[in-house]
Amino acid sequence: MAETIVIVDDEKEIADLLEVYLKNEGYTVLKFYSGSDVINCIENTVVDLAILDVMLPDINGFQICQKIREKLYFPVIMLTAKVEDGDKIMGLTIGADDYITKPFNPLEVVARVKTQLRRYIRYNNSNLHEEHNEYDIRGLLINKENHKCFLFGKELSLTPTEFSILWYLCERQGTVVSSEELFEAVWGEKFFNSNNTVMAHIGRLREKMNEPAKNPKFIKTVWGVGYTIEK
Repeated sequence: MAETIVIVDDEKEIADLLEVYLKNEGYTVLKFYSGSDVINCIENTVVDLAILDVMLPDINGFQICQKIREKLYFPVIMLTAKVEDGDKIMGLTIGADDYITKPFNPLEVVARVKTQLRRYIRYNNSNLHEEHNEYDIRGLLINKENHKCFLFGKELSLTPTEFSILWYLCERQGTVVSSEELFEAVWGEKFFNSNNTVMAHIGRLREKMNEPAKNPKFIKTVWGVGYTIEK
């Protein structure tokens, strides 16, 4: 069954172009030109991934992403003409999984869609059986089979990307993982020194875990090196 992708962009030419490319890859595409219409769709339709333009005439993409993350955890890719790091970090902090700046090559968008869907499907597939499917670290319980994570018995609502980051760190408990290694393992793309994506997602994870940034119990920063979950 083809995955369903929602596109919302008030620039009709961009939305139409992405629709053509994604349909050519076999995806089912639901296309909208305003934020209010897409929210109604998401609340009443099974969606596998959303591509959200940040600047919309009514509800902006950040607000739509926040609405999605209240209950749903499928991948979200943000589109924007802005290039400021602050906007990118904001999008990732509120729960977006990826961020693409306009103008873009539509083939790049298709490639990123495939990457996000692979990760989402992989971590939500209950038929996966590997040597280590669960870690229990001082009250942090994470299970790869059912894609669930609990902290002191309370379930954490993690996006697929957040789950991937936490799982990767748990697998390597006791070792320091660099931002470069973490980015390339989770996103499957080459890391650049100016990329703040990992930092933004770590910040969001700590927030969900009620972890103080200066003295976290679980995800610790080793300055100049990377991140670690101690044994």
